[in-house]
Amino acid sequence: MTEQVQTLLGKEFPCLDKGFVRLIDVMGDDSAIVQAARVSYGAGTKKVLEDRGLIRYLMRHIHTTPFEMVEFKFHVKLPIFVARQWIRHRTANVNEYSGRYSEMKDEFYVPAPDQVRAQSVTNKQGRAEDSFAPEEAERIRTLMSDTQDTLYTEYQELLGTNLAREIARINLPVSNYTEWYWKVDLHNLFHFLRLRIDAHAQYEIRVYGQAMAEIVRAAVPMAYEAFEDYMLHAQRFSRKELLAIRSMLKTGTPEDSVLEAAGLKGREAQEFISKLEDLAQL
Repeated sequence: MTEQVQTLLGKEFPCLDKGFVRLIDVMGDDSAIVQAARVSYGAGTKKVLEDRGLIRYLMRHIHTTPFEMVEFKFHVKLPIFVARQWIRHRTANVNEYSGRYSEMKDEFYVPAPDQVRAQSVTNKQGRAEDSFAPEEAERIRTLMSDTQDTLYTEYQELLGTNLAREIARINLPVSNYTEWYWKVDLHNLFHFLRLRIDAHAQYEIRVYGQAMAEIVRAAVPMAYEAFEDYMLHAQRFSRKELLAIRSMLKTGTPEDSVLEAAGLKGREAQEFISKLEDLAQL
């Protein structure tokens, strides 16, 4: 473990209004990936440049098991609705704060004013780009906060009747904060980050992904560089999309004609155009 990584152990990376990510432990670094790939070679028998080349080769050709030799353990404080998205990534070990054993804390997430937005008209599961007017945003934030206060007060009243904690908690909202320890290998962590720091991910979980990405970049810089080049900022094209690209390169055919000839239409065509626009911005 490098000195830089040691300074990150236990450091809180603030997330949202009351949350955080902390690195608890890390096993392995870039050299562990290289050792696993070469098996018969010890650390330090190859030059750094060759190590970097091997790591990039492994990432490029999707040789995943060497990356599984590195593991990270995080302590995370997050709203329950973020945790429910997060736990969809099942290839990790999790131990969460228990509302059966312990009293839930009076800590709830309220979005910042710039995140109080309308439903997107193009994305059924996302918010629009523009924020509400400041007065309306503050009214909504106050309504959310007042509701949270009411529900927590009622939770305390239920506990005061000697009602079991596991029953008293069930009316608390998903904005309530929880905590957990989350241990994951680097291969699956990269998969998590690829999805959760993408612009299409919900803002709240993206904040946590970005904090974790900063930690991972410091711990395994060569692997993270390869991840950025071959996963995070790379594009995947279907067979139809590749046929369309070939036609555009060979004939200079107008875009609409190419899409039609390749059988691309509707949502699939729009996603292809979006990929091309992303390429133009590189």
